Amino acid sequence: MSEPIRTGGCQCGAIRFRISGKLGRPSICHCRMCQKQFGGFFSALITAPEEGVEWTRGEPSYFRSSVNIDRGFCSSCGTPMTYRHPGGLELAIGTFDDRSDLAPQIQVNYDSRLPWVETIFDTPVHRDPDYYARQEQIISFQHPDHDTEVWPAKGLKI
Repeated sequence: MSEPIRTGGCQCGAIRFRISGKLGRPSICHCRMCQKQFGGFFSALITAPEEGVEWTRGEPSYFRSSVNIDRGFCSSCGTPMTYRHPGGLELAIGTFDDRSDLAPQIQVNYDSRLPWVETIFDTPVHRDPDYYARQEQIISFQHPDHDTEVWPAKGLKI
């Protein structure tokens, strides 16, 4: 049985990818460079198969964050997309169209984690029905979670 074809891309749709082959281990990284790249508490990445990544629309731009590491992103919308290192390429889990089975299996650089990251999901949940009704009225310009034959290079606009 062959591995399923996976697709994904950036928020605006300027970059899309297709992956064939077995994905590696999904992980989260707490290092400061990943926190800064993702603008978040940690990164969530999965190892891409060697020779299995095809850029079907555009390609990431890269920032060299250290002597061995290049971090890929969409130069149109800023979506963080890749972590390229001497051992291979990792892709941001959030860029996959279907992320449902890509739960991280390990944490790396754990000693660099923010001290409160383990308890953030214990905080109260916002449950204002009017807030969610207003959110449903937002017109989104982001690319849908599936491949499209064409898409504006800089994303959808009114």
